[in-house]
Amino acid sequence: MDLKKYIMDVKDFPVQGVMFKDITPLLNNFEAFKYAVDQMVEYVKQKGATVVVAPEARGFLFASAIAYAAQIRFVLVRKPGKLPRAVHDREYSLEYGTGHLQIHKDDLSPEDKVVIVDDVLATGGTMKAIVDLVQADKAQVGGIVFLADLSFLHEPDLFKEFDTKSLVTY
Repeated sequence: MDLKKYIMDVKDFPVQGVMFKDITPLLNNFEAFKYAVDQMVEYVKQKGATVVVAPEARGFLFASAIAYAAQIRFVLVRKPGKLPRAVHDREYSLEYGTGHLQIHKDDLSPEDKVVIVDDVLATGGTMKAIVDLVQADKAQVGGIVFLADLSFLHEPDLFKEFDTKSLVTY
């Protein structure tokens, strides 16, 4: 299935100069969403993951469905002030700014094999912060899976130390 047909370009969102990849048409199409989730579930199972980790908000949309279908745990990565217990915190860079991400300190353990799930890989700042958060609890990053890779925004070997998969590449 050509998932690009279900991802729309939105010019100058959220700021001037950014070409935003809108995945809501994909989410609004049962067949396309099911296909994307099934492909990611296959990857998660192939990697032998015990847990999926994903950032809010769009990463959650895929990761919760993947965790359910793969019958494994799902750990949230959130913006500051959203998690009630002690957290690890990392600053990250986006193509249009900076932010912070957090994960509960006790949600992962050294025995966990993690696959990180997100919708879009752009500059890689968000994913680098998530990798750091996962590794802060000594969990193993077994793989990283994206719906779409905006390969023109980052170096090709950005995550060369990890197995990565993208369903769509721009």
